[in-house]
Amino acid sequence: MGWFQRLQEGLGKTRHAVRHSLDRMLGRTPTPALLEELEASLLGADLGARVVERLIRRVNDEARGEAASSVRGLQHVLSRTLYEILTPVAGPPLLDLIERGPKPFVILAVGVNGVGKTTTIAKLARRVVQAQKRPLLVAGDTFRAAAIEQLQVWADRLDVPIIRQRQGADPASVAFDGIAAAKARGIDVVLIDTAGRLHTKSNLMEELAKVKRVVGRELAGAPHEVLLVLDATVGQNALAQARQFHEAVGVTGLVLTKLDGTARGGIVVAIAEELKIPVRLIGVGEGAEDLQDFNPEAFVAALFGEPAVGP
Repeated sequence: MGWFQRLQEGLGKTRHAVRHSLDRMLGRTPTPALLEELEASLLGADLGARVVERLIRRVNDEARGEAASSVRGLQHVLSRTLYEILTPVAGPPLLDLIERGPKPFVILAVGVNGVGKTTTIAKLARRVVQAQKRPLLVAGDTFRAAAIEQLQVWADRLDVPIIRQRQGADPASVAFDGIAAAKARGIDVVLIDTAGRLHTKSNLMEELAKVKRVVGRELAGAPHEVLLVLDATVGQNALAQARQFHEAVGVTGLVLTKLDGTARGGIVVAIAEELKIPVRLIGVGEGAEDLQDFNPEAFVAALFGEPAVGP
């Protein structure tokens, strides 16, 4: 099954629920009851209250006459609105940023436990190698020996260097060593893993801010990208995480994982609407090829079954 098919399948529950609501509106003037049903379907997809309010207002204004005569017409109204929200936060692709950015280009990956940070970093390293650039992995998650070993396995598999210390070492010290090594070895891209931490724990968030400060002192302007990895299946909690991490370390890009197994993929749109943070990558599976650049047109097509571009 191809990448888009997995995304489409993962968002299938949302698409079918919305389609059912649209079917009931065919040829009819949108009534409060019909709009409420559609609103519930959209909220169930975790599009967020602000986005849903905007969608319902657009449907109420435009889904009359010709637009209300077909599901496709109604889908187009919804899809066009989502495309308007997502387009400003799409791209440029991360590899393009790396190509145009300084050397070494430093990426700091952050997020809560269990979202797939280490795997995401490994997949990114693979893409960097495929682009014929030299990556360096930095095992900054020193809380878990398993995380260090997992990154070592990936480094061995990809035949790329890794900077690591013992379990319990100061994460900022590991990051410092990573930057120093990258400068000495002529590395193109530094990928720094960090320990998963609850966004509500202020001491852990301060530790993350310290890592960022140390990296910046060792290399002016770094990190050049602070990637927040989010699990799409947690819905609105992902938005809360994005708010807190953005406040603590200034997130510059998002990675949404596990979009192949959720009915709640609309959280991408909710975050885009509120925080305006670029969505760099989305993941739809465990395979290395399942981490792809975010494409708003493909995402809207998978979510609503109707790619809407233009007026």
